[in-house]
Amino acid sequence: MNGLKNKPLLAAVGLWLSLGLGEVRAQTPGLPQRCGIDQREIILQQRDPQRLARRQKLNEQIQEVISRQKKEAQTARVGEVIYRIPVVVHVVHNNSSGFIGGANNPNISDEQIASQIQVLNEDYRRLPKTRGFNTNPIGADTGIEFFLARVDPDGFQTNGITRHYSEKSTFNVYDGTSGDDVALSQIAYWPSDKYLNIWVTSLRNDYLGYSQFPEAENIPGLNPTENELTDGVIIDYRYFGSDIGAVTSSIYRYGRTTTHEVGHWLGLLHTWGDDYCGNDYCNDTPPTEGANQTTECVDKFSNCNGTRTRNLIENYLDYTPDACMNLFTLDQKARMRAVIEASPRRQRLVKSTDPLPQTEKLTVNVFPNPTDKSSTLEVLFTGFQSFQVDLVDASGRIIRSQKYTEYPSSSITLPVETLNRGIYFVKVRTDKETASQRLLIH
Repeated sequence: MNGLKNKPLLAAVGLWLSLGLGEVRAQTPGLPQRCGIDQREIILQQRDPQRLARRQKLNEQIQEVISRQKKEAQTARVGEVIYRIPVVVHVVHNNSSGFIGGANNPNISDEQIASQIQVLNEDYRRLPKTRGFNTNPIGADTGIEFFLARVDPDGFQTNGITRHYSEKSTFNVYDGTSGDDVALSQIAYWPSDKYLNIWVTSLRNDYLGYSQFPEAENIPGLNPTENELTDGVIIDYRYFGSDIGAVTSSIYRYGRTTTHEVGHWLGLLHTWGDDYCGNDYCNDTPPTEGANQTTECVDKFSNCNGTRTRNLIENYLDYTPDACMNLFTLDQKARMRAVIEASPRRQRLVKSTDPLPQTEKLTVNVFPNPTDKSSTLEVLFTGFQSFQVDLVDASGRIIRSQKYTEYPSSSITLPVETLNRGIYFVKVRTDKETASQRLLIH
């Protein structure tokens, strides 16, 4: 929503950055605390008075990236890179027996963890025939994927899951002055510029989860930040995963708490902008008076600008039950992808690993092929390289072209809905090699 669009930008940015420092929203009676990011931000700004300036700087950079992306979208670009984010799940539990899995056991099973990674990909890729699919015209496939890390910080093979016994039975999000995020990071932490750290544990005070907003770094005149040690997502074990193991809630059972919190980690705000009719910097989410925390999927309405509008209760950044949620908007997609470009830690993270196989020789794969909607282009090589992708028609005319600078092996979406039927060629060039694949559009 853009409920503050008539106010000066910096004033709106200030509201976004303060994130409830003057007021923390009350819990909806009878329901748990859906998200604790407002409280988390209070703690972080108390620890680091310069964090506000870093977040303001990042928001300015995000707007610049989005403006550039809109201009580039008007040219004949090939497609967007699919960002693949390596995840490490730190299971922190108080189960002295070490037994894994089952109801009411914070030492959750590998299967429960795998179900959550699957939900993230269904939701962020808007996958057909899943709960993450929608037919809304503003619904977006964000082009962001998640996978459990296969290599740990020391270079050894891993399944992306760590398990840790703690004498503490529960961890606190916020007690008025501090929280337990530092304690969790001292138990388990992998570099946050190489992995998305997700801590799964037992949270007190009825919180489902919380995360940490991104920020800019290396701003002249500001001290280096230490927030990278707590950068990640923290989820209560009873809400991590989809309808399996310890997940027994009737309304928060499909893994959307993690989808919601990862959205914050990628720079999204709640749809009401954390204020009455506030600003979430996404123009295609309607102005909303506040959170829609309900027990069922019923339409809610707001009157923010003198016009009654339906709230976007299906949006992942609202507070509705998991079964209601299935939507990221196009502007939310643009903001998350801009954060990956603009926030140094997020940018280093997506380029820190080799999520696809390496090949000594440049290899190009296109699938599905033939197609009538879109295909995925895999570009495989060794290390990090710059390359150019050209989409060429049967006469040899280049109809789309795009350069990619210093990427590992990558997947790229190839939207072809606007192209005529026929034979095309996808050509990829690095500094040393060229490879191509035929693409049939029917």
